[in-house]
Amino acid sequence: MSTPVLVCSLTQIPQPQIHPVANFHPNVWGNQFMTYTPEDKEQVEDLKKEVRRKFMAAAARPSQLLKFIDAVQRLGLAYHFEGEIEEAIQHIYCSFHDSNDMDGDDLYNIALQFRLLRQQGYNISCGIFDKFKDHEKGDFKEALITDVQGMLGLYEAVHLRVHGEDILEEALASSTIHLKAMVEHLEYPLAARVAHALKWPMRKGLERLEARWYISVYQDEAFHDKTLLTLAKLDFNLVQSLHKEELSNLTRWWKELDWATKLPYARVRRFLTKPLQRL
Repeated sequence: MSTPVLVCSLTQIPQPQIHPVANFHPNVWGNQFMTYTPEDKEQVEDLKKEVRRKFMAAAARPSQLLKFIDAVQRLGLAYHFEGEIEEAIQHIYCSFHDSNDMDGDDLYNIALQFRLLRQQGYNISCGIFDKFKDHEKGDFKEALITDVQGMLGLYEAVHLRVHGEDILEEALASSTIHLKAMVEHLEYPLAARVAHALKWPMRKGLERLEARWYISVYQDEAFHDKTLLTLAKLDFNLVQSLHKEELSNLTRWWKELDWATKLPYARVRRFLTKPLQRL
């Protein structure tokens, strides 16, 4: 008995797939990131020494020290001074007995103290805000409405509340209402700070993006610290330089592999939306 032979027509044989011609636009950045110029770190180190001296000088004045720490953190410089900040906050916490230790009637200072201590992990009671309430009306005192700095500080502080802190829930509602009502009548840069806080509270922002924004506002503050401002700008540029170094290494790696020739149908996607910029 003969074995049947299967006959296939040529049309049934799988044909090689023909790829369409890839005509992608070239990478708009070209070889822009192949090289980069490192930033000078010497001036940064000198300024860091000066800032450490200012930490020591402010140690005897808790109110001034907290404002200095706040500026350091908001300018994106905290990672340089973690030890100094922790030591200062711990000292303030240990010497803290009640709100009278720090300008007892100054809402801004008390709110700043509350926020910085909680940010650092210290369990400070929300009861320090009780003195600012009008218990007969069940709301915060009317005199605080004109204290824009105080209301802004309170608004930022209450974002570190925990469950069950009713007074902070009330403070959030009250400060939000009053700040929204005042923002259109304020002048720059305070108006910019209030508008930014209402849109992106400090606690919910990305640290590096917040630092970039705050540098642009801080430099227009009447009593800004020139040393901190200069260091913040140099440090921001230094970090940008590190990113450029990473891009340079990545670009050279891609060029050395020669994927554009080996994989002609691969698309070189753009991995940046805009060039890295200096301050």
